[in-house]
Amino acid sequence: MTTAVIVDAIRTPSGKGKPGGQLSGIHPAALLSQVLSGLVERTGLDPAQLDDVIGGCVGQAGEQALNITRSAVLGAGFPEAIPATTIDRQCGSSQQAAHFAAQGVISGAYDIVIACGVESMSRIPMGTAPMGQDAFGPAVRARYPEGLVNQGISAELISARWKLDRTTLDEFSARSHARAAASDFTSEIMPVTVDGPDGPRHVIADETVRASTTAEGLAGLKPSFYDEEMARRLPEIDWKITPGNSSPLTDGASAVLIMSEQKATALGLRPRARFHSFAVTGSDPLLMLTGVVAATQKILGKSGLSIDDIDSYEVNEAFAPVPLVWQQELGADPDRLNPRGGAIALGHPLGGSGTRLLTTLVNHLESTGGRYGLQTMCEGGGMANATLIERL
Repeated sequence: MTTAVIVDAIRTPSGKGKPGGQLSGIHPAALLSQVLSGLVERTGLDPAQLDDVIGGCVGQAGEQALNITRSAVLGAGFPEAIPATTIDRQCGSSQQAAHFAAQGVISGAYDIVIACGVESMSRIPMGTAPMGQDAFGPAVRARYPEGLVNQGISAELISARWKLDRTTLDEFSARSHARAAASDFTSEIMPVTVDGPDGPRHVIADETVRASTTAEGLAGLKPSFYDEEMARRLPEIDWKITPGNSSPLTDGASAVLIMSEQKATALGLRPRARFHSFAVTGSDPLLMLTGVVAATQKILGKSGLSIDDIDSYEVNEAFAPVPLVWQQELGADPDRLNPRGGAIALGHPLGGSGTRLLTTLVNHLESTGGRYGLQTMCEGGGMANATLIERL
């Protein structure tokens, strides 16, 4: 069977997803273009050899509409013959792009493909959609007459049901910042050029990491999602999700070069890791954030590995309860969980997060000599992806 390998993986620095954030001055298609061109320049690949570019983006409206991945391919100067498509599996969009890309290689449909993702939350606010007010439709609302909730309420629900107290959430969040601040991301970050009133400037470091963060400092923040109606409807919630134990709104992009091992050898390129197993699952759309547990159980069953065989886990920190529930249910080693920090510190640019986590995972395995890495991501609407890679 053809083996799909990762030849290179890069990401932009994080930018605060609000006006004035360090990446807010660049169009999202141009941001992804810089990553795509940087990826092929680093490897020396002729972009004419690409079979496809698959990108993830959640807010496909405004400046991120009309197949932003194709716009980025053209903006990067790639040949017009190189196709591109944009997919939406919510927060796992670019992780799913990596699945589709690798599975295309394994099937023989592709020899060389880029999986990538982008989100400019400063320009396209979360929830922006071209379809109007009701994105669910009457059939979904009839199936869930009690009503669906936003992810913040879901984070409150799982915190209550798994009995996670505020101190535990804040301590985990402070740890995320501490680990990120202590990590060297030089090998995975590609500097970005942003035009400004004083001329071009080069963005080289994450904007969302706060080395001074402490659990004591986070304890003073007020809950973000308290609502009187929800408090009556869901009395089990004691309201502990704050800006400090949630991922920040973020701008960012990332990309992974994937090809068959045979093609990499023929081109004289060194594979850094191979795709071992894949899984995707649906989950309760009310809790929404717990699918990472089922997706991990599914991929471990498919791979024949146990959680203890995995050297590093990247579990997206959309909210602190997500990795904590995952750790509790899987019996995972906390030292292997998000060892370079997670989205609470590094940011969560929605469609760009999947390949960002993959980039960080590959680099961490290389720096530590680890063999297996697991990545999993909760997704809006009640879904989750899991990816298992093996360092080469």
